[in-house]
Amino acid sequence: MPKITYVEHNGTVHEVSGEVGSTVMETAIKNAVPGIEAECGGALACATCHVYVRQDWLDKTGGPSEMEEDMLDFAFEVKPNSRLSCQIKVSDELDGLTVDIPEQQG
Repeated sequence: MPKITYVEHNGTVHEVSGEVGSTVMETAIKNAVPGIEAECGGALACATCHVYVRQDWLDKTGGPSEMEEDMLDFAFEVKPNSRLSCQIKVSDELDGLTVDIPEQQG
């Protein structure tokens, strides 16, 4: 199972195992990672699972779709490496992925 590391805005680190085929958001919820609210349950209808993908992982996670970019308009402190974690599929290739959680969710 791929390991995913979530870093809260205060620096608290949560390293958890993700199930291949699930999403980074589902993995956070399943492991009670604080800061990922996921109000829409992964339906791409909110921005409450916003994360920052670390620079060295951007090629492997890819960029946001047009619809995801539209939803990111509702997120706070959007950066070039912003993604909605419900749109990042866990795969063996993402073993070691690190994402940062913003202080506030949209």
